[in-house]
Parts: sequence; C-alpha cells; structure tokens
Amino acid sequence: MQTTIKKFKTEPFLFYTFNVIFMLFVAVVTLYPFLNTLAVSFNAGLDTTRGGIYVWPREWTIKNYQAVFASGKVYDAFWVSVARTVIGTLVSVFLTAMLAYTISRKEYIFRKPITLIFVLTMYFGAGLIPSYFLIKDLHLLNSFWVYILFPGAGAGMISAFNLLVVRTYIYTLPESLIESAKIDGATDFRTFFSIIMPLCTPVLATIALFTAVGQWNTWFDTFIFASSRQELSTLQFELMRLMSSTVNSNANPNISSTAAKDTATMITPLSIRAAITMVASVPILIVYPFLQRHFVSGMQLGSVKE
Repeated sequence: MQTTIKKFKTEPFLFYTFNVIFMLFVAVVTLYPFLNTLAVSFNAGLDTTRGGIYVWPREWTIKNYQAVFASGKVYDAFWVSVARTVIGTLVSVFLTAMLAYTISRKEYIFRKPITLIFVLTMYFGAGLIPSYFLIKDLHLLNSFWVYILFPGAGAGMISAFNLLVVRTYIYTLPESLIESAKIDGATDFRTFFSIIMPLCTPVLATIALFTAVGQWNTWFDTFIFASSRQELSTLQFELMRLMSSTVNSNANPNISSTAAKDTATMITPLSIRAAITMVASVPILIVYPFLQRHFVSGMQLGSVKE
C-alpha cells in the first residue's frame, strides 16, 4: 500500500519536472533567433561579418537603423501598410464570417457546391498572369484597392482555409440558439450580428491575426500591381528595395568615393537585414498580446462539442 502511494506521489513530480525542463528548452530555442537578430541589428556591420554574435552586440551602433530610416519613403510606406492591413483585415474577416455562416446553414441547398468551389482554390490556382490581366481589366492596377480586393498577388479577400475554420467553429455552437432567435422573429442578419458574431469572437480574432500578418508581410503585390506609384509603396516593398540596394552597393567594386566606401563597410547586408527584420516585425509583436487570449481560444476550436 505504501509503495502504491509513493508511486502516485513520484509520478506527478517527475512529469512536472520533465515538462518544465522541456518547455524551457522550447522557449530558449524559440527566443534565440529573435534575440540574435536583435543583437545583430545593433552591432557594427563590419564586426558582424566576423561572426560570433549571439544575444548581445559586441560593438554597439544605431547606423543600421539610421540607414533604414534615412529615406522619408519608409515613413509614408509605413502608413500605407497600416492602412492596407487594417482595412484589408476588417473586410476579409467580416466577409469570411458572413459566408461561413451562410454555408453552415443546413437549409441552404447550395452550401456544399459553394464549399467545394472554395476548397478547390486551395489546390488549384489560375496563376500570376491570369490574375494580372484580371486586375488590369478591372482597372485596379496602381490602385490602393488592389491591396484589399486581391491581397498577396491575387489571393482574394476570402481565404478558403479561414472560411473552413470559421464554419467549423459555427458548427460547434448550439443550434438551439439560432432556433430560439428565429422563433422570436429575428432575421438572418439579426441572428448573425446579435448571436453568431459575438460568439465567434475567438475564431474571428484568430483569422484576423492570420490575415493581418499576411497583409503586413506581403510585398510582391506592390511589386507587380502598384510599383509605378510611389505613394502606394508599402513598408515591406521599401525594405526589400533597401535590402537589394545594400547588397548591390557592397558587391560593386567600382566605388570611388571614400564616403561611399565607408557607408558600404559600416552597413553590410547581414546587419541591414537584421535591422529590416526588426522594423518589419515590431508592429505585429505589439498587436499580438492584445489578441493572444482570443488566439489561444480560437486554436482550440472543435475540441469540445455539444
């Protein structure tokens, strides 16, 4: 009897000890790349090429960030990225939620064909050239709305994956709530806005984070559809151009100016890339804590069903 009691006391201790050690290892592995990039971004470019930078800069400098913000284009591009991220996320989440609610209704006879059409888009795509001609025919080239209607070079406002996630979450909601609302005379719009939307907050926050990260990080649609208008340039596109120009300037052997040589040696592609990474990731890192609680709840959707 005493052996059994001792066993029950020992097993939880061993499990929790192993769990803590394992999670600490995961935390270190996860945080190290971020801390290393942060250290490289504040380290002198020439010194960075020697290697050996881990989580603390060896020669402190802010020249990498000065190079990133030297051009006023970055500031304007930042606000364009903010605008496309906010508007694109709100529009995408709202339309995805409405469509997910529609195809979740058993009384809607076209729910299966529509779902199939969206699922097919996850496996087959028309390609970049047809998407370009479609946007051209719609007169959306060099327009801000191309970021909203066709984000990510023609991906569309509604993601099939996000649509299926929201629909699955709606399936877990008690059907009796919708039936009670209809008995009380609520229309489909009233049911959607008063019942479905509030109950879907966790999953909507989840897909909102997915959509916002995608909108914020993409630059290829700017390059293809709006590169001829500087006022529509996004932060990621400007940072990409800065990165390319830094690589080219360091690779060019015909630099005659001493100042140009000093700039090329102080700012290396590795150091500028680290600074660019930090500048691009900080806004998402600021927003994420506010959505973390809903994000975790949304990722657990479907684990408990009625």
